[in-house]
Amino acid sequence: MKLLKRHPLRIALVHDYLNQYGGAEIVLRWLHHIFPQAPIYTLIYEPDLLPAEFSDWDIRYVGWSRYFPFRRHLYKHYLLLYPSMIEQIDLRDYDLVISSAYLWAKGILTRSDTLHICLCYTPMRQAWELYFENKTSYSKFVSKFIYPFAFSYLKIWDRVAADRVDEFVSISETVKRRIEKYYRRNSKVVYPPVETENISPVKDIGDYYLVLSRLVPYKRVDIAVKAFNELGKKLIIAGTGQQFRALRRMANSNIVFEGFVTPERKIELLKHCKALVFPGEEDFGIVPVEAQAAGRPVIAYGTGGATETIVDGVTGLFFYERTPESLVEAINIAEKIKFDQKEIVANTKRFSVENFINRIRIVVSEYIVEYFGEEHVKDIFKE
Repeated sequence: MKLLKRHPLRIALVHDYLNQYGGAEIVLRWLHHIFPQAPIYTLIYEPDLLPAEFSDWDIRYVGWSRYFPFRRHLYKHYLLLYPSMIEQIDLRDYDLVISSAYLWAKGILTRSDTLHICLCYTPMRQAWELYFENKTSYSKFVSKFIYPFAFSYLKIWDRVAADRVDEFVSISETVKRRIEKYYRRNSKVVYPPVETENISPVKDIGDYYLVLSRLVPYKRVDIAVKAFNELGKKLIIAGTGQQFRALRRMANSNIVFEGFVTPERKIELLKHCKALVFPGEEDFGIVPVEAQAAGRPVIAYGTGGATETIVDGVTGLFFYERTPESLVEAINIAEKIKFDQKEIVANTKRFSVENFINRIRIVVSEYIVEYFGEEHVKDIFKE
């Protein structure tokens, strides 16, 4: 039975945080392109940390987050407050709400006659998939007496929050499986948009391999450092994070740390590297697609989103044991393979912005027809 609704439908977008510009914010940018009149609700908003175009959007956020002490650097430490904060966002006036969520946004409260579609980047990593990895990264006291109790509560809240969603959309088959495992829900897959318009292959390839990543434990950049310590080949590591100093102390002189790099420098590094090294497990992984858009192969740990974006032996190579020895073996094999740049670039076309927009329009339209009727689709997506 379809719900009777006013015409046209009123739409809102909800996003976890707006205090950085990463993969989730790129997706939000294109969601806003599809639904330009929809206001965006969020928990934290730091306009000076975002592209200038965001300042022209209708962004609304929970006001008391501005009073968090040292909020820019310590916002993750307030995690026990966010479940109640997200529930204070008043969405009673909207007929369609699309949450863009890797943590809290799916937990919004909506009326029974509101359609809530969640574009899910992954179920909460710290509570589910990476629970033990994150637990052991803290001090013994925290990991033994605080972390288990805090995340016991968050697992319960996260599971209840998932039940508030009417329909899930996942960003990869990997995330689809996690949603089925942890939430017992089905989802439709829509791959994220990868902005590759300014990336193109070149002929002059450098003498270095590249790691482009945040330097945090679950990215497993330590494996790459140990592997290249053994190989003696040049490795450039671009990125910052809590492990920056520890990794630099671990590395030999053949490994160069560039720290934060501009978008322009990132593209240059990708274009000229021998290959991108990708030792972590990702939900999707935008950087491997960007590397392939530059015509460069990717040597990746063979699990997670990488298995959906890389064609083994054609656009890159997998290693299947998360050890330096396994990575060394893969690099030695990769050096004997003559990768075809055209084939590598062609593989990225399925992750284009255009494909994302078209797929989102199709999926959202299907749900709108199911819940409200076809006339609302024509109104929302009118040119």
